[in-house]
Amino acid sequence: MKFNRRGFIRSASLLAGFTISEIDAMATMNRTATQGRSVASDDKKYWGDVRELFPLEKGYAYLNNGTVGPSPYPVIEAIHRGMMLTDEKGKYHHGKEVVESLARFIGAAKEEIAITHNVTEGINIACWGVPLKRRDEVIMTTHEHVGNALPWLNRMKQDGIVIKTFTPADTADETLHRVKKLISSKTRVIAVPHMPCTQGQILPVKDICLIAQKDNIYTFIDGAHGPGMLPVDVKDLGCDVYASCGHKWMLGPKGTGFLYVNRSFQDNLIPKYVGGGSASWELSGEEASIESYTDTAHRYYGGTQNTGLLDGLVATVDFLEHIGVQNIYQRIKYLGTYAQEQLLSIGNKVELLTPTEKESFCGINSFVIKGIDNKKFFTESIDKGVRIRYVPESKLNCLRVSTHIYNSTEDIDMLIEEIKKVV
Repeated sequence: MKFNRRGFIRSASLLAGFTISEIDAMATMNRTATQGRSVASDDKKYWGDVRELFPLEKGYAYLNNGTVGPSPYPVIEAIHRGMMLTDEKGKYHHGKEVVESLARFIGAAKEEIAITHNVTEGINIACWGVPLKRRDEVIMTTHEHVGNALPWLNRMKQDGIVIKTFTPADTADETLHRVKKLISSKTRVIAVPHMPCTQGQILPVKDICLIAQKDNIYTFIDGAHGPGMLPVDVKDLGCDVYASCGHKWMLGPKGTGFLYVNRSFQDNLIPKYVGGGSASWELSGEEASIESYTDTAHRYYGGTQNTGLLDGLVATVDFLEHIGVQNIYQRIKYLGTYAQEQLLSIGNKVELLTPTEKESFCGINSFVIKGIDNKKFFTESIDKGVRIRYVPESKLNCLRVSTHIYNSTEDIDMLIEEIKKVV
């Protein structure tokens, strides 16, 4: 991946208040190019260079990537350049390049990718498009983000479907067992997160999909916490639908998302939200009809797209591939493991809620500091230059730390020091 020098010079005035010059940014991009080679997860020099590509404040421990991921300079540049091309020349984005990039990134065919604005939009497309009738059952977790919970709860309110829930267990095997126990002859959909936002546990999605396939049950995955952290191959997972976004672990533009719909499932998933590109149609004095829906996932979206944001999403995939998906996963896993070890080392004053089973965690760890007001600790930590997340969901009232490639063990140490002060 290379900087567009002319474009970056234009953008440089916007970035002047940040921490790196144009020349330094270009040199750092060259140093961080892996060209397919492996990088050690504890290589401080390499990952320090990666950090320099983000406009994060020096000495600021941003440990909340699970909410929103800061974008690196190449992505910021691409967004700005795309916006300027629209305003200067009226460039209009048809989405072809971004669909191809996203498909490659998650192992899908380009005909299986719909462009959305966020995960919630993708989940709504899937939730309202699947044919369900009164008393049909949908299996979910008790650890849902509002973006997955509300669409299905709303469908329950409107159409009388039944929602059955399980709480993720400490191990993948036990979690799978709990899913199996809920399946009945009325189960039509299993709609679960790849990784719950609450405590960052990786669910055994591939095994859940295998079970579902045997009983002709549809599988809808909330993939907000997937691509950009974990190597994701939707064909290997075997799901029917996978909804994700650009603004979290992919480190992309805010207000971008995508929906994977398996080609074999598209005739089952009814388009409820349509626009330009969704179908061939006729509306005249003699005829009014939709002749046919587009023979791709484009049937699920339409209308004007933001050129800057979609150009930025293409640059996002380029940036992640520039470093290497496996290198990114290993680095995040290394930092997640380090965070677990440091939290557990404090003793019984801290309760770790995220499983320690290796296959069940990666870049998110949730915990409770006993004997104090955890929400107050969250608020006060911001003032001290440590940004984490307070988790009220599922009545956990806990704290969540999420780390990405721009983080270091020193960032985690800053959090641990603040915890030690209060315990």
